[in-house]
Amino acid sequence: MFNEDTFHYAMENTRVVLAPERRIDTFGSTSFRFYLLTELMDSANQVRVRDGRLHAERPRILAPGHYSDMLLEGFGEQARGFAEWLQRGGENLAVLKYGFQFRQTDLVENIISNPLEQVIENVKATVSRSEEPFSAIIQGVDEGWEICLLKFASDLIQQSAGTNLGDFRKKGLL
Repeated sequence: MFNEDTFHYAMENTRVVLAPERRIDTFGSTSFRFYLLTELMDSANQVRVRDGRLHAERPRILAPGHYSDMLLEGFGEQARGFAEWLQRGGENLAVLKYGFQFRQTDLVENIISNPLEQVIENVKATVSRSEEPFSAIIQGVDEGWEICLLKFASDLIQQSAGTNLGDFRKKGLL
């Protein structure tokens, strides 16, 4: 069950190890592959690797005052708390709406018996070989991992917003 301590702990302990080379596309959907690495709390040198996809819909321009809830399909109650926090402090997102979808069917979990730093290096090598510009490696916490993923999505929105707004302006849409 979601509690505020879990939320804050997950937010504070989310670190992007490898950011995607690309940002959210302005005029189309974008699919990011993520590797979320979390150490198991009760086991030494045990790392859970979650490999999945996060799908960002094309950003939409919203008139002021019409900001709606984030689409959180497939996320649990912890994600709802994050969405509420984002709405309270999301003044940078007031002009564009970004929709995300996360499907549990895209998610694969594996437990790796190695120190975290070694797992990080191995996953970096995997991403490098794949040459996918929309891949990310995120280090987070096992309990509250969905919050870690949503924090990554929120940061990605903030990084993409300037470019997306510029693209809309160039097309005369703002």
